[in-house]
Amino acid sequence: MARIVLVMHAPLGRAFAECAAHVLGRDPQLAVFDVVADENPDAAAKRIARTFIEHTDGEVLVLSDIFGATPFNIARKALNEAAHHGVRGHLVTGTNLCMVLKALTSCQENPEKFSETIRQAAVRGIVDAASLV
Repeated sequence: MARIVLVMHAPLGRAFAECAAHVLGRDPQLAVFDVVADENPDAAAKRIARTFIEHTDGEVLVLSDIFGATPFNIARKALNEAAHHGVRGHLVTGTNLCMVLKALTSCQENPEKFSETIRQAAVRGIVDAASLV
């Protein structure tokens, strides 16, 4: 089972985790790394990579908020470092609550299929509700 990790601009990751706990009625069993404005990206990437290496069963799904932003770059560096230690990882950006909930409630068979399922959950969660009113 892949470890689910949120790497986002502070305080978004913690907020998603708290919301997931509220919706699911239980501890969401995910790791959160909220990146603060003055965080050293290299130090953060090393810290997160250590967590991937020490606290996963070899697979990790990382959800980040904005492609190309600092949390994304930190997560990418951390995954690259962890890969040298046998950790397989996927990084999906544009995270919304639908993605987080799907990641926490889906069967995790194949890592590639799992990350695509999570990406599709984001798209399905976007609805122009004006036509429903």
